[in-house]
Amino acid sequence: MSDSQAGDHTASSVEASTEVFVGYRELLFSIVYNLLGTVADTDDVLQETWLSWSAKKSRSPHEEIENPRAYLVRIAVNHALARKAAVKRRRETYVGPWLPEPLVTRGAAEEEPVAEPAHRALQSESVSMALMVVLETLSPLERAVFVLHDVFGYAHAEIAGILDRNPSSVRQLAHRARAHVQARRPRYQADPHVQQRVTERFIDAALGGDLGLLMEMLAPDVTMWTDGGGKVRTAGLRPVIGREKVCRLLAGYAGRTPKDLDIHYRHVNGDPSAVVFSEDSPYAVLVMDLSPDSDQVRGIYAVVNPDKLARVRSGEPSEPSESSEPSEPSENEV
Repeated sequence: MSDSQAGDHTASSVEASTEVFVGYRELLFSIVYNLLGTVADTDDVLQETWLSWSAKKSRSPHEEIENPRAYLVRIAVNHALARKAAVKRRRETYVGPWLPEPLVTRGAAEEEPVAEPAHRALQSESVSMALMVVLETLSPLERAVFVLHDVFGYAHAEIAGILDRNPSSVRQLAHRARAHVQARRPRYQADPHVQQRVTERFIDAALGGDLGLLMEMLAPDVTMWTDGGGKVRTAGLRPVIGREKVCRLLAGYAGRTPKDLDIHYRHVNGDPSAVVFSEDSPYAVLVMDLSPDSDQVRGIYAVVNPDKLARVRSGEPSEPSESSEPSEPSENEV
C-alpha cells in the first residue's frame, strides 16, 4: 500500500470512528449526567471517553469492535465513576443545599430547544430533579446500577460487563438502590398538564404574596431547597421544611425580587417548570414536585446559583452542539 493510500485509509478510519462516537454522544451525555448531576463534569467525562475511544481506534485501526455502543457506555461509565471522588470533595465544601445543574429543554408552548446542551436523549430518559437529589444519597456503584437498569433498561448481565462485576453482585446493588430510592421518594410521574398548571399558580401566588393560596397549594410537610452556592445572599444555608416556614420564606422573597422578572415555562430535567429571567439574564429555575395522592406541592427546588444558570438562555434557541468531541469544560462550579 502506498503512503497516499495508507493516509487515505487512516483518514477514513478516523472519520468512521468519529461518526460512531457522535452517533452515541447524546446517549453517553444522558447516562453520565444522571450519574454526576453537572454539565461541566459530564462534558469532561465525554472528552475523556472520546480520547479513550480514539486512542483505541488508533492503536488497532483494523480491529472491529463488535458492539461500539456497549464499549462506549462502559468507557463513559467508568470515567464517570473515577470522577466521583473529585465531585464528592467539591460537594463537601459547597455552601448551602446542592441541587443538580438544571437541564432546560423545551416548554409546553415551545417547539425548539432553548439551552445548551439540550440533548434529545433526555426527553425519553429524564430523571427528575427530585429523584436526582435522592440519587445523591446512593453510593457511586448503587447509583450507576440504578441509572443503567431502572432508567435506561440495561439488564443486570449487561451492567455486570460494564462495571466488571458479577451479575449476582449487580442484582444486590440494584435491590439496595431501589429500596433506598423507594423509601425516600417512591417513583411517581405527575400529569405534566397538572404540573404545569400548579407551577403557574404557584409562581403567581409567590410573586403576588398570596399567602392564602400558597397555604392551600403546599403540602403540610413541604420542603424547599434553594441552591445559591454561597453566591446569592438570599439563598438559605439549609432546606426549609413545613408549610408555614416555607410560606414565610416565600413571602420574604416576594418583597426582595426584582420588578422586571420575565417568567418562561419550560421543561427542566423533563418536568414542566418555571425559568425566571431578569433583564434577559437567568435569575432562577424553579421545579415543583407534587404529592402522588394530591395536587399539592411537596417539594420546591430553586436553583439560583449563577454558575449553574450560565447555559440557560432567554433569547434565540441554541441548537445542541454536533461537535465530534465534547465541548471544552466550562469554569462553572459543580
